[in-house]
Amino acid sequence: MKEELNFKGITSKNWKKIQGNKFAEGISERTVWEGGNGKKAIIFEFSPGSKFPGIDKHETGPEQIYVISGIFNDGRDDHREGTFINNPIGTSHIPQSSHGCVVMLYNS
Repeated sequence: MKEELNFKGITSKNWKKIQGNKFAEGISERTVWEGGNGKKAIIFEFSPGSKFPGIDKHETGPEQIYVISGIFNDGRDDHREGTFINNPIGTSHIPQSSHGCVVMLYNS
């Protein structure tokens, strides 16, 4: 039996070619993927000294963050480039960066 490749439904986007939208002061967002049930993959760019306005609570589902560049801080720890962070349901944090960073967020 011959196997065939199937690319139906596969999408690809370069986040650097997507127009950024202001999310909060010093923080911009670029949505790279949207799926069913509100699932999204978003690139967030934090300018140096920027901070999420309030506490980011994960009440309805977990959130995963990958630090693409710079240093991301969750209100407790610094996370450097290459770090993967899993925020389980029920957790909360305050996204911020004193140095500036780019992160990819996936809410599952």
